[in-house]
Amino acid sequence: MRILVINPGATSTKIAVFEEETEVFSASLWHTPEELSGFLRVVDQLPLREGLVRSALAQAGYSPASFDAVCSRGGLVRHIPSGTYAIDDQVIYDIYHPPFGEHASSLGPVIARSIAKEAQIPAYLVDPPSVDEMQPLARVSGLSGMERESFFHALNQKAVARKAAADLGKPYEALNLVVVHMGGGVSIAAHEKGRVVDVFNVKDEGSFSLDRAGSLPITALVNLCYSGAKKQDVKHRLSFEAGVFSYLGTRDFREVERRMLEGDTEAAMVFRAMAYQHAKDIGAMAAVLRFAIDAVLLTGGIAYSERFCAEISGYVEKIAPVLRYPGEEEMKALALGALRVLRGEAAKSYSESIL
Repeated sequence: MRILVINPGATSTKIAVFEEETEVFSASLWHTPEELSGFLRVVDQLPLREGLVRSALAQAGYSPASFDAVCSRGGLVRHIPSGTYAIDDQVIYDIYHPPFGEHASSLGPVIARSIAKEAQIPAYLVDPPSVDEMQPLARVSGLSGMERESFFHALNQKAVARKAAADLGKPYEALNLVVVHMGGGVSIAAHEKGRVVDVFNVKDEGSFSLDRAGSLPITALVNLCYSGAKKQDVKHRLSFEAGVFSYLGTRDFREVERRMLEGDTEAAMVFRAMAYQHAKDIGAMAAVLRFAIDAVLLTGGIAYSERFCAEISGYVEKIAPVLRYPGEEEMKALALGALRVLRGEAAKSYSESIL
């Protein structure tokens, strides 16, 4: 079976073709800031991105009819449990009327459905960032009426958890894991027997990352909000100009490590502080699992740094074995999600699964 996978990001649209579980073609279609600057909304980019996807496929010799299914990253759709979902009218409606704001990944289901409709084949999405399996206790925030919400790197977290389960020789549903995704954003989650029962929301809390603030002191944050700055400016600063960038002026973790090794004391402090905060969050998720943990998994682009992973391990290795899975498994995870359905697993209904 041949599956087309589509994964839009802020500055690129990644596509891949899988024959069963083997990737046989891939391409990253880059979008310059100048190209995207003229679009008021993310959904306005659809003609540009879909046109580039179709052109790249045609140049590689693929027509829509040559695929058995199309699968895309899910985007900021409504909260749903983990799984593979048929892309229905409600998915498309929620992308054009986004419940949690716009994100480039939300373009994937629209492009996937367009190509699938033409070829009369199924279109799916798998484990969007809004996957929600949190237990009721985890939703209590400390202020009535303000619940904690589940947003995290669900696609890569679930894929890496399943990969680790295979390496450990046990079903994912039989394990307790703490998974740490470390990239442009960070998410740290407690996986209890196949369900993510608690998570540090990548948008609002937890460790700082390359350009996101994570948790901040409440009084100082309130003062910032009432300092005369506009709401959108504050949100932009916390989401794109915070974290490592606010201290060192770079979003490249390799540069942080290089500067540290060259003797930059501030870079060394930020390097160690980020590892320190990750370790604190791992400890919190370990407590959620009552410290009955099979492994701590480190994944994402920053997991390529052996020094950084060793810094984290120095804090948490007594809790459980620390396993490293550098990079992301997103493209293959999407293909495998579609394959499970094509091989007989029932696709979930998005409309019927909204929480």
